[in-house]
Amino acid sequence: MSRRSHRRSTPRHVLSGAALTLALTLLVAGGVADQGWGFSAIALGIAALAMGGLHLIFPQGPLFALGVANGLAVYICLYAVLGRAAFPLASDWARPLGFLLPVASFVAACWLRRRALLRLAEGLVPPDLEHLPRFARWLMFTAVVGVVSLATPINRLPPFEQSLALLAAMAVIAGISAAAVRDVVRLLIDVAAILQTVTARLAHLAVPIATYISIFALLSVVFGCFYRIADGLSQHPLFIQTGAPSRLDFSDALHFSVVTMATVGYGDIQPTDDGVRLLAAIQILVGQLLLLFGFAEIMRSTPALLHEVAGSRKDHSHREPAAGHDPAPGSPRREVAGE
Repeated sequence: MSRRSHRRSTPRHVLSGAALTLALTLLVAGGVADQGWGFSAIALGIAALAMGGLHLIFPQGPLFALGVANGLAVYICLYAVLGRAAFPLASDWARPLGFLLPVASFVAACWLRRRALLRLAEGLVPPDLEHLPRFARWLMFTAVVGVVSLATPINRLPPFEQSLALLAAMAVIAGISAAAVRDVVRLLIDVAAILQTVTARLAHLAVPIATYISIFALLSVVFGCFYRIADGLSQHPLFIQTGAPSRLDFSDALHFSVVTMATVGYGDIQPTDDGVRLLAAIQILVGQLLLLFGFAEIMRSTPALLHEVAGSRKDHSHREPAAGHDPAPGSPRREVAGE
C-alpha cells in the first residue's frame, strides 16, 4: 500500500471519526461541568483543536481518532480530579492555561516530528507490546509529578501561589509529553489496531449477543408479568417498597424482574410472600442458565474467529512494504515502523 493511498480518508471515515470524537468529548465535558461550564467549554475547544491538528498529521481513520479522543477524555478527567485535589484555590485563569500546556506541547512535538511519526503510522504492523515499557517509563514520570503535587502542602498556599504551582507542574508534564511523543503515538496506533481487531470479533459475536439480549428481554417481561399478576390477585401486597408494603405497577414489576434476572439485588423492592420468593429464585436460576448459554455460544464462535484472525495476520505478514520504506534483507518487519 502506498503512502498516498494510505493517507486518503473517505468522507464516511472522516465523519464517523468526527462523530465518535465529538460524542465522547461532549460526554466528558458534561461530566466535569461541576468544575464550571467555562472550564468544560474551554476543555472541549482545546480537545477539538488538538483532534483537528492530529488528524492533519495522522489521517488514519475513525479508530485512530477514537483512540486519541479516549486519551484526551482520560486526560480531562484526571486533570479535573487531581487539579481540584492538589490546587483547590488556583485561579480560574490558571486552570485552562494549565490544561492547555501538555496538549499544545504534544501537538507541537507531533508537528515538528511529523515525517518520522507518519512513517511510524504507515508501518502497518500489528499491535506490539515490546515498546510498552518505554511508555510506562514516561507515564511513571508523569505520575511522580502528580504524587508530589498531592503529597506536598501546596493546597495550603494562597491562590496566586497555587496558580503558579499548577502551571509549573503542568509545564513539567508538557515537557514529558513532548519527549514521549513517539511512544505515545505508537500506543495510539496500537489502540487503533486493537479496536479494529475487536470490531472484527464483534461481527462474529453479533448473533450470540443479539440472541442473548432477546432471550433476556423476553424472560424479564414474562417474569415481570408474573409478579404483577400475582400481586394484583393477592388480597395483600406481596412486596415492600421503601420499607412499607406496596402494590406494584407494571414498571415496578419490570424493574424488579430485570434486577432479579441480573442478580443485582438493589433492595429497593423486596418480596415478602414465599410464593413470590420461590418465583424469584426460579428466575435467578433461569438467568444463570441463560448466562451459561451465552458463554457457550461465544466459545463456539471462537474457533472460527481465531481462524479468520490468523488468516488475516498471515496475509498481513506477506503484504508488500510501503513505498519508499523497504526494509533491509533479513530485518524484522517491526523496523519498517520506525522501531
